[in-house]
Amino acid sequence: MFKFLKEVVSGSGSGLKDLPYTIGEPYSTAWGSWTHHRGTSKDDGSPVSIFSLSGSNAQDRHLAAGRNGVKRLRTVRHPNILSFLHSTEAEVFDGSTAKHTIYIVTEPVMPLSEKLKELKLEGTQRDEYYAWGLHQISKAVSFLNNDCKLVHGNVCLASVVVTQTLDWKLHAFDVLSEFDSSNEASNNPMLQFEWLVGSQYKPMELSKSDWATIRKSPPWSIDSWGLGCLIYELFSGMKLAKTEELRNIASIPKSLLPDYQRLLSSMPSRRLNPSKLTENGEYFHNKLVETIHFMEILNLKDSVEKDTFFRKLPNIAEQLPRQIVLKKLLPLLASSLEFGSAAASALTVLLKMGSWLPVDEFNVKVLPTIVKLFASNDRAIRVGLLQHVDQFGESLTSQIVDEQVFPHVATGFSDTSAFLRELTLKSMLVLAPKLSQRTISGSLLKYLSKLQVDEEPAIRTNTTILLGNIASYMNEGTRKRVLINAFTVRALRDTFPPARAAGLMALSITSSYYDMTEVATRILPNVVVLTIDPDGDVRTKAFQAVDQFLLIARQNHEKLTTGDSLGAEIAGIQLNPGHAGLLGWAMSSLTQKGKASEHPLPSGNTNNVVSASSDASAVINSQGVAAVQAASTSSSLDQPSPPSPRSVDGWGELDDGNLHDDIHDSDKEGWDDVDPLEEQKPPPPSLTNIQAAQKRPVVQPKQQATVNPSRTQPTVKALKAEDDDLWGSISAPVPKTAPNSSHNDVDDLWGSIAAPPPKSATKPLKPAVVNDDADPWAAIAAPPPTTKAKPLSLGRGRGTKPAQPKLGAQKIGRTSSSGM
Repeated sequence: MFKFLKEVVSGSGSGLKDLPYTIGEPYSTAWGSWTHHRGTSKDDGSPVSIFSLSGSNAQDRHLAAGRNGVKRLRTVRHPNILSFLHSTEAEVFDGSTAKHTIYIVTEPVMPLSEKLKELKLEGTQRDEYYAWGLHQISKAVSFLNNDCKLVHGNVCLASVVVTQTLDWKLHAFDVLSEFDSSNEASNNPMLQFEWLVGSQYKPMELSKSDWATIRKSPPWSIDSWGLGCLIYELFSGMKLAKTEELRNIASIPKSLLPDYQRLLSSMPSRRLNPSKLTENGEYFHNKLVETIHFMEILNLKDSVEKDTFFRKLPNIAEQLPRQIVLKKLLPLLASSLEFGSAAASALTVLLKMGSWLPVDEFNVKVLPTIVKLFASNDRAIRVGLLQHVDQFGESLTSQIVDEQVFPHVATGFSDTSAFLRELTLKSMLVLAPKLSQRTISGSLLKYLSKLQVDEEPAIRTNTTILLGNIASYMNEGTRKRVLINAFTVRALRDTFPPARAAGLMALSITSSYYDMTEVATRILPNVVVLTIDPDGDVRTKAFQAVDQFLLIARQNHEKLTTGDSLGAEIAGIQLNPGHAGLLGWAMSSLTQKGKASEHPLPSGNTNNVVSASSDASAVINSQGVAAVQAASTSSSLDQPSPPSPRSVDGWGELDDGNLHDDIHDSDKEGWDDVDPLEEQKPPPPSLTNIQAAQKRPVVQPKQQATVNPSRTQPTVKALKAEDDDLWGSISAPVPKTAPNSSHNDVDDLWGSIAAPPPKSATKPLKPAVVNDDADPWAAIAAPPPTTKAKPLSLGRGRGTKPAQPKLGAQKIGRTSSSGM
């Protein structure tokens, strides 16, 4: 390494074998006697350019001029001058002949003449690109003449090369020399190697070797003439053959013609200073020059100027040459975003330009910048990334998403802005398939558990949709633990109708992940209740879900009965259309989201945050799910779901309004606090057994014996019916639909199943709507009888009935107060 650094500094090496670069194929053209090769670094394979110059012996005058060029190129640094990397001089044997060769290694460039043929620009686009290139070369020449007091001596088309970003750079410093104006009367040569310059490129005073006149002239007089020659060769498309051809001005643009004539003035003192050439407002001030110039001094612009510029840039980029946009503007834009000088609106332009690239180039030039932007603290940048994640998400590798992207995206789940929370949620539709099982189970599902009880109804709805879509990426254990609880305990009980509809669709779409026990005992009981939902769309989807799960149950029955193994497969095939519908629904909601500019982020007002999110939360179902458009602060759209599932869902008596508290109090994943069904305590006796045990042996007190016969007749009939069919009330219950009546609360099948047998003397019931002293249901709440009731096994002779299994999810350590 020390030897390599020594060669770079000193400009010489011990030989070609020590050159840390590989020499490739040469270009067809180069300046002077040099040969321009393609090359690559032996260390990392990065491209370079290698210039070689050979001579018969070490004292060859071409080699002497070449050594002067190496020294000058190594010491002169400017953005528009070719960048020097390494040089060496070696003795190379060509057969039996030894040649001395100088090698110069520079940044990768291409001869200007060949690049122009490759670009094939015409019309306005050609003139704009030529203007940008002449602007760069003029600054390089001005730097040499005005700042360094140096004379290049041979400015022409061959002395200009083009970088990979299409920038023009000046090289060919073999003739370069200091401008000596100390002795104006001296006639000694000022340019030692002026003999290398072709006669067609020499001004009159240089052709005559009038050094006295040259010393009296400005430092830029010789190079201004060279700029004129460059302009002629550019627009004529031909190499200058003789000086007289410069008078042919037919191809020179009219806006540039006055400056062109001043550059080629016959009087050296009147030639135009290169620094003044770029001040030509009519020619050099075009869209391309102004756009690139603005990007290069972006740090000096204020936020208003940046925002205005980047809003106009997409339309401007459409009008500029596509290759210049991709090779020049795109790298500038990516760099400005990466280092924070660009506004958030520049991200949209970056992605638009990146869409014009092939996939492999996009992954190299754009994707690394996007990955770095995920770590930005700028909320506007984060919003832009999430809104356009579908444009680049497929290009991200699983490792990058899991290790670099998701940890930063996950902060949006708990952001104070509801709009950002929703965008983060929807981005998971693209990112979740690339997450590892550890990240999904250990991190993502915890965030989704909290979002399913978010204050925004649209976020709760979209969370259910997302869970249905990413279920296939969970392992079997996670699906068993999460899906049913998330869809039945929360989604089907949500006060927002589209959220309940989403829960029904999610259950249907994930039906292949549930066994028959879960379908029969946990899903169908919760779905059937929604067939009487206040919202018509929810009822429709509830009936569809009931039909689907009953079909699965029927096919399972046929399979068990006939041994037909095709039953379950048929059920799975019929679910495919539903899966496509749900995926399309979530994607529709994702892609119809408005732009960031249409949803301004709040600066601290919570009400505004909620309103912005709700307005932007249109959840559209192509099969009939209503759009989510109202703000969550308005409760007019929140329709409570039927109350039945509260007693059987395993989550206890959670009020709709207090749904948030029980979830946020848990540090677990959010669905873990529901124990598996097989681990619950044995269910209490069914309602019918309790009624039979309490009704039959009860002896009414004497003071109540005198009653109206007309009022006791219903009681006798009811008891007789129970004698005839004790199990009938279990197998065919008649649910009630009026939850507000205390009488109906007792009569409600689902509410009564959740009520355990009283451990102590029951309290009197609240006054019922119908005050009937002889009502047989009132006997349940009556004080205990004065005489001991005869056991059912002795009084009826039927033996003790085993406890009947309850339908639906079970309660955990809580008692229902619905009948107290």
